[in-house]
Amino acid sequence: QVQLVESGGGLVQPGGSLRLSCAASGFTFSSYRMGWYRQAPGKERELVAVLTSVAGSTNYADSVKGRFTISRDNAKNTVYLQMTSLKPEDTAVYYCNARISSYGYWGQGTQVTVSS
Repeated sequence: QVQLVESGGGLVQPGGSLRLSCAASGFTFSSYRMGWYRQAPGKERELVAVLTSVAGSTNYADSVKGRFTISRDNAKNTVYLQMTSLKPEDTAVYYCNARISSYGYWGQGTQVTVSS
C-alpha cells in the first residue's frame, strides 16, 4: 500500500531554514508527480509546490517562490522541500502528496512553526 512519511518539521525563528523530507513506498515513486501542501489553523489546505515525474518541472505557490525549493531523489524514493527565509505566515502542518492515477495520497503531516 502507498505510504508517505514526512519528517523535518520543527520550530524555527523568522529568517531561518528547514528541510522537509517525505519517504515514499508502495508505488513506483519515479513515475508520479509529488507535491507539498500546507494547512494553517483555521485555513484550507493549500498547494505549496509540486514536481512532475518525467520532465521534472515545478510549480510553486506565489507566496513561497524564491524561498522554497522542491526536489526528489528517485533512488531514495524521497521528495524534499527546502525552505529558506521562513516567515511566521509559513507556520502550518506540511503534507506530502502523491498523485497516482488521478488519486491523491497523503502523509500524516509535519508541523512547521516559525516564531521568535
